[in-house]
Amino acid sequence: MSRAREGARVPAPLLVPATVGVLFLALPLVGLLIRTPWSQLVPQLTAPGVGQALRLSLVSATLATLLSLLLGVPLAWVLARSRARGRAVLRALVTVPLVLPPVVGGVALFLVLGRQGIVGSWLDDAFGITIPFTTTAVVIAETFVAMPFLVISVEGALRAADARFEEVAATLGAGRWTTFRRVTLPLVAPGIAAGAVLCWARALGEFGATITFAGNFPGTTQTMPLAVYLALQRDPDAAIVLSVLLLVVSLGTLLLLRDRWVGRAGAA
Repeated sequence: MSRAREGARVPAPLLVPATVGVLFLALPLVGLLIRTPWSQLVPQLTAPGVGQALRLSLVSATLATLLSLLLGVPLAWVLARSRARGRAVLRALVTVPLVLPPVVGGVALFLVLGRQGIVGSWLDDAFGITIPFTTTAVVIAETFVAMPFLVISVEGALRAADARFEEVAATLGAGRWTTFRRVTLPLVAPGIAAGAVLCWARALGEFGATITFAGNFPGTTQTMPLAVYLALQRDPDAAIVLSVLLLVVSLGTLLLLRDRWVGRAGAA
């Protein structure tokens, strides 16, 4: 028992930088809460446009997460289970948005889906569809930036899952699609949930690609991060209040989903 307790102690060379790391991450959030003008909280939150920006942020982040699930889970399976050639190149393409400056991602989307873009010009000519500076553009920009978080999480869960269950299902006569639905998806459900949470949180906070590809139009493309940026230029107190609101929404969602999924995974 004493040896176990000694093994649980954190060595001093690790404790010091770990403490500094916690302070580095926590102090800005504490400073935000300290400087919040609590007396102006209700008037600022009920100001015109705040409800629209919050609603648009929540809806667009949710739609971006659903789209990422639809596209990202099969992509993660290909990266983790397929033996096709070029997986290394495919994985590099998937992870590029993680290191690409979001503004560059917005420019890239504009060059492809803009009215003069590779695909956008065809959509405009054939169907009269214009994507940039619309709510659809917000969802696309958030999906482009956030989906790699989902893909990486699900791929990691697939690689860690025991493939023998899938092999047993195959020997019992289950087809690939049935095995994927009945065995693989339940097996990696906690990983999918964790990836979805990360994807949603990243989409909720997306700024650079959104303002470049979708613009900053109240009620149409102005999400909460854009509203915070605009408020910071004219009313710093309003920017602080909106930042606290985003912080509360993000932390609340992460904590609720973590207790539901991560705790269940640990119990399993």
